[in-house]
Amino acid sequence: MSRLPLSFVVPDASLFARALGQSLQSRHATGIAPPGHVELLNLIARALGHRNLQSLQVARPPTLPESPLAAEDRPPPLPLSDNARKALMQFDSRGRLLRWPNKFSVQKLAMWVLWSRFDGRRLYTEREVNEVLKSANVFGDHVTLRRELINHHLMARKSDCSEYRKLPARPDDETRALLTAWRALRRTPAARAVTAPGVTAPGSGAGSDRARQ
Repeated sequence: MSRLPLSFVVPDASLFARALGQSLQSRHATGIAPPGHVELLNLIARALGHRNLQSLQVARPPTLPESPLAAEDRPPPLPLSDNARKALMQFDSRGRLLRWPNKFSVQKLAMWVLWSRFDGRRLYTEREVNEVLKSANVFGDHVTLRRELINHHLMARKSDCSEYRKLPARPDDETRALLTAWRALRRTPAARAVTAPGVTAPGSGAGSDRARQ
């Protein structure tokens, strides 16, 4: 069966799960073998209220080109605060952290950017966390970054460091503005020639001490 992308909306997840579960239970009660690939797709379609997969595909709403006015109707991006602007200056045009900020409030914002690089749906080994952070900075101190993510309560780990996970968190307006600007920065091909004042090497000076308080 050829691949066919198919998007659909489940209006009521509880009803959908109940309908699909009842179909599977009925098959099991009558001794029918577990559904194959195609039959399972048909069961999903029926749980959504369609006769079969083909009916679901036909009912799929057409993909329309975005209206020229759509972009104008979008809310304007949030303005960057002074701290968010300073935090953005710590990253290069590829979105990598250039240095460890001296100011604690800027450190915290920088940690949110690193937090956004992780997938909240999976668990990480320490080695996998290190690999993500190595690719996210250019000064070669992934250990400090890993520790500070824990200190800022953006990631958690088991006591034996065998398992790490991204903690669910809701960025405030200042942080969301920074994340939006950082993503836009990564899409910009030209590198920035910006030098941020008041920074120190990671893991040294009062900035790192304040982060652990």
